[in-house]
Amino acid sequence: MAEPEIVPVTEWPDWHANPNGGDPLTQNLNAPYDKGDLCWMLVCTALCWQITPAIGFLYAGMHRRKAALTMVLQSLFCACACGIQFWIYGYSLYQARTTNPILGNLSLAVFRNVLAQPSMANSDIPDILYAAFGFTFVSCTAMILAGAMLERGRLLPSMLFLLCWTTFVYYFIAYWEWNPSGWLYKLGVYDFAGSGPVHIASGFGALAWSLMLGPRVADPDAVDRKRSVHHKPHSPLLMCLGTVFIWLGWFAFTGGSTPNLSLRAIYAVVNTNLAGCGGGVGWVLIDYLYKRKFSLVGFCSGIIAGLVGITPAAGYVPVYVASLIGFLTSTSCYYAAKYKHLLSVDDGLDMFAIHGVGGYVGDLLTGIFADNLVPALDGVSGSSYAGGWWNRNFRQLGLQFAGATTAAAWSFVVSCILLFIINKIPGLHLRASEDSEIRGLDIKYLEDVDEEGFYMNECILHGHTPPRCSGSLKAPTPVMESVGIDGGEKKD
Repeated sequence: MAEPEIVPVTEWPDWHANPNGGDPLTQNLNAPYDKGDLCWMLVCTALCWQITPAIGFLYAGMHRRKAALTMVLQSLFCACACGIQFWIYGYSLYQARTTNPILGNLSLAVFRNVLAQPSMANSDIPDILYAAFGFTFVSCTAMILAGAMLERGRLLPSMLFLLCWTTFVYYFIAYWEWNPSGWLYKLGVYDFAGSGPVHIASGFGALAWSLMLGPRVADPDAVDRKRSVHHKPHSPLLMCLGTVFIWLGWFAFTGGSTPNLSLRAIYAVVNTNLAGCGGGVGWVLIDYLYKRKFSLVGFCSGIIAGLVGITPAAGYVPVYVASLIGFLTSTSCYYAAKYKHLLSVDDGLDMFAIHGVGGYVGDLLTGIFADNLVPALDGVSGSSYAGGWWNRNFRQLGLQFAGATTAAAWSFVVSCILLFIINKIPGLHLRASEDSEIRGLDIKYLEDVDEEGFYMNECILHGHTPPRCSGSLKAPTPVMESVGIDGGEKKD
């Protein structure tokens, strides 16, 4: 029996006529694509995936020990559950080839009709590859938000909330900004790698969650809100390792958002690195001016703030201003964290300050520094971008303000509504009991933790004598230090 002749595809059929791009039994659907572009995006996808557990390591290190492993569990949940959700309907909601300006349909549900056709993001890669890359964004966004439960949120309601939040917040904003039919996309908002759906949305969602949960048991009341119980990170090493892996993954996060292996992708990676450097140095220097000491927490916070600030700008701004963007974003985040007590909110991981405020500032700086030369480096865009103030396109800053404000308002309001509804469902109240909070969420939810051994270790770490702790399953009295809140320290 003669083997059928495989004919290379030379021209893609209309998507509505053949959404898969052709017949793989008789046609070579790989022929139109450059193998370098495919390899680049696959590597970026793998590196981006590890951002989600890296955020879990970062949060675990910054938590007190009694709730650290719960954050690692949440990172695995986000990687798995958000991946299934993305496959079932998430990708279709924001990448369906629809014409309405608000949300997609279910035409791509369970990756049906997702194969070889060129993606809407860039015709240099197929739909299936862009879908694989997009999954990593929603999982890490959900994990950023998950830190808001900070030692006092119940696990099952938090999982339900994260899935509802990605459905009604993330996919809506992603469609508005990244789908060619989205209203913010048509308006002309620049968001290279996801400041709106990723950082601003998660930051303002975290603010809503923190407000709905209320302060932790050990925290002071609102009358004494300028002074706080200060809990140092239980594992600075784990916190730093998480930051390092986030930084590594962010090269792929921005570099893969081109998405082809081009000068623009390289430019985005260079901008990302410079912004992280500027952010880290900026936070530590300001911190040192106040305290005359260096801080690992401050360094990690500054680096991440710089990465947040460059996220919308990496593929739009010249390298001359990348470190400045990181520095300015980090400075804004520092003072947002320093004065967060004015909101009477227990945001111990500073997610609102770093991701909410940082993403907002990054959006605005993109409108100021965007240069029409940089997008053209992808070999596809040409002169389709007008740039920002850098090119005397003064209107762009207003568009950036509109996009950032829309993402912030939508996320905050919808998050409050979702949290209110979930909290009213029997058995799904958001707040853990006072006993569970004091003893620790790890003891409450994880069988991997030996309760008695855990408290014995805590006694040793805090200098208590065995008679006080031996045989007791009550949490030891935490070492508490009353200090003024400032931007270089975490309150967890």
